[in-house]
Amino acid sequence: MHVVSTAALPIDLTGQITAAVPGTTVDVPAHGHVGLAGVDLAAADALVCLLLDRIDAAVFARAPKLRVVANCAVGIDNIDLAAATAAGVCVTNTPDVLTEATAELAFALLLAAARRVGEGEQLVRSGTWTGWALDQLIGVGLTGKTLGIIGFGRIGQAMARRALAFGMSVIYANSRPAADPVPGAPAARGPLPVDEVFATADAVSLHCPLTAETRNLVDARRLALMKPTAILVNTARGGCVDEAALADALTRGRLFGAGLDVYAREPAIDPRLVAARGAVLLPHLGSATAETRAAMAQRCADAVISLLRGHRPPNLVNNVAPPWSHRS
Repeated sequence: MHVVSTAALPIDLTGQITAAVPGTTVDVPAHGHVGLAGVDLAAADALVCLLLDRIDAAVFARAPKLRVVANCAVGIDNIDLAAATAAGVCVTNTPDVLTEATAELAFALLLAAARRVGEGEQLVRSGTWTGWALDQLIGVGLTGKTLGIIGFGRIGQAMARRALAFGMSVIYANSRPAADPVPGAPAARGPLPVDEVFATADAVSLHCPLTAETRNLVDARRLALMKPTAILVNTARGGCVDEAALADALTRGRLFGAGLDVYAREPAIDPRLVAARGAVLLPHLGSATAETRAAMAQRCADAVISLLRGHRPPNLVNNVAPPWSHRS
């Protein structure tokens, strides 16, 4: 059997798989991400990939033996699930392990935008800071304000817990039918209509998947509903936001600020967002802690090992019927 990874991983994928399934060969790049163009899938039984890799029918045609795609991400918008299911290929993801890391970063973006942290750091580094001033870089406080969350799943609920600890109230909307709250879910009001959340909240944080329904969910109309003192945070997927409309709202002063970790055409970013005073921009760091990235990679290894042993892989997201020991 043969396993291929499109990227180096922070675990010993080769050692784990060969120990669990002797005789298996594993191809893993020595460094970085080589992508699908850099790997041979002709003999691959399993593929470990990143959200950078677009997995579609053309990929499955290149991989006649492929039985599982282990996506090292919780989102699966980079994979054509219908094509995978039609080909009899299992698709897995890495839920749960990146919840806290992503919520931490989302709240960091909220704080940074509210208190103009990026502008303050630039001022200090520029060497032009002349000292304390009463009217210098005035931000907005969060205590007593309302945070609106779009997508009240695990990450959205983790974000809510942080907001409540800061003395905020929380309202939420779900972009798709709501799942049951996780145990110990924080007290929040909802689900409310999406428009009501945008119109009511002092800050809105996106924690929804990218689907046909959520693409450009934050458009010019919804941005116009927001208070001019409000902040938008996006650690979900860049395609959920109409970036041109957001840049326009920030440039015109229709919105106080935005904290963005994801972009519609990464790594390209709308130049007006880069120039916007109120924008705090990060390079897709949501799950970027050593602990989280190792746990994500381990989820992928576990899925591959399980399937190669003929078992249902954990975190299966598409409807592929057993037996999993061969591709139909």
